[in-house]
Amino acid sequence: MNRFISPRVVSWAVFFSLTLFAFGARAADFTLTPTLRQAYAEINKLKLQNGRALLAREPRNGISLYLTDYADMLYLLVAEDRRAYGILSKQEDERLKQIRRLDPNSPWNRFIQAEIKLHWAFVKTKFGHEVSAGWNVIQAYKLLDENARLFPDFLPNQKALGLLHVLIGSTPENYRWVTNLLGMRGNVAQGVRELQTVSQRDPTFGDEARLMDYLIHVYILQANEAKLTAFQQFVAQRPDNLLVRFFGTSALIKEGRSEAALALLNSRPAGSEYLAVPFFEYYRGEILLQKGQYPEAQAAFQTFLSRHRGRNFVKDATYKQALASWLQNDDIRAETLLKQVLRIGETTVEPDKVAQRFAEQVQEIKKSGRVPAQKVLMRARLSCDGGYYDVALNALQGISEGTFAQPRDRAELAYRRARIYHRSTDSSRAVPFYERALALSQGQPWYFGAMAALQLGYISQARGQKKAAKAYYEQVLSFRKHEYKNSADNKAKAALNGLGY
Repeated sequence: MNRFISPRVVSWAVFFSLTLFAFGARAADFTLTPTLRQAYAEINKLKLQNGRALLAREPRNGISLYLTDYADMLYLLVAEDRRAYGILSKQEDERLKQIRRLDPNSPWNRFIQAEIKLHWAFVKTKFGHEVSAGWNVIQAYKLLDENARLFPDFLPNQKALGLLHVLIGSTPENYRWVTNLLGMRGNVAQGVRELQTVSQRDPTFGDEARLMDYLIHVYILQANEAKLTAFQQFVAQRPDNLLVRFFGTSALIKEGRSEAALALLNSRPAGSEYLAVPFFEYYRGEILLQKGQYPEAQAAFQTFLSRHRGRNFVKDATYKQALASWLQNDDIRAETLLKQVLRIGETTVEPDKVAQRFAEQVQEIKKSGRVPAQKVLMRARLSCDGGYYDVALNALQGISEGTFAQPRDRAELAYRRARIYHRSTDSSRAVPFYERALALSQGQPWYFGAMAALQLGYISQARGQKKAAKAYYEQVLSFRKHEYKNSADNKAKAALNGLGY
């Protein structure tokens, strides 16, 4: 050792170096490098192989763990690969342990833990493990809520917390005691504001937050004309993003704009670098069924069933193949397919529950002599669902309540007419038909009453009739055991929350 350097100086130099090294290591725990930003962009487009290749080039840190988990979530949600689920689900706890070892003073730490828990909540729900998914949501909420108190200016936190505030705020009243007991508070308007703040101010997560905002308006709130137009522009501006194209197609079908959805579907980006998405063929089948192109619809659903690895929507796709046969008056083929519906798939999602119920009731419909009535109503429903309103009205030409002997068919006829008029922007003409559907459905396990009450609530709210809207939304919640109970109740609760109740 140089005799001019004292041991004390050496010890301080070592201490200072180690301190700098430790500080540098802590700072690097959550570094969003340009390569990781690029990986995130590729994963968001469903170019999962590209994204994973970029992640492999970077030293492992908290952000790369988060993005690896995000890629796994998207793969499992799209592919519904049970074998992969069994393998990848073991990574949840391991990744959380690794994140906890990183800098506890970084706002990224709790945020990424919460995001991983939410990823697996969505995946577990998809695979039918709702209880475990529920605990994940609770733990994620507590992490995000604490992070918001510690780091109120950390924008990414508002993306996940905003989503949870919407979901909790739209929880039906009979479940609110659970969220209150667990200390989970939600407000739909607050959640939407948080998502919009991120979409406007965060260059990294802005697109993801904006997509969430659009989807919340379509599936939980109400998407007005301006919102839908903005959503379509958002999708059009991202022609190479398969994930955005997927959600855009789904949302446009949901909003009765199937021709626009078909255009999106047909112009979607393609190539081996993208994750295969069999659901596009499912959506093609839905649109063709709505258009009355029955053989083509059956072929599209068959393509979906042959490529889809999961158990969700299997009943529904087979049921819709049966509908295509039934509406072509091939009742024998339809009955064969409906018997198959009872043996395959699961009833986790609402469309599969509807398919199961129809298959269970088909013999009752046949014995009651209601088959002709049901075919008329089904043609009208499908055409209306796709936005083909003139075709739907023509299907009901010359049909009146007196045409049908069963109260259920009369309620459905009123509801179908109301939907056609309402969706073709004639809400005043729709109101008496909604009211008739609601009156005929009282005390019955039919969804027409609940859905009619929901639409009457929306119409009353748009007219500034707050008390009337509240009464209709509360009627929605009073209907029991119908096929669309969960989604109808969530929408009614979200609307009540928005009104301040």
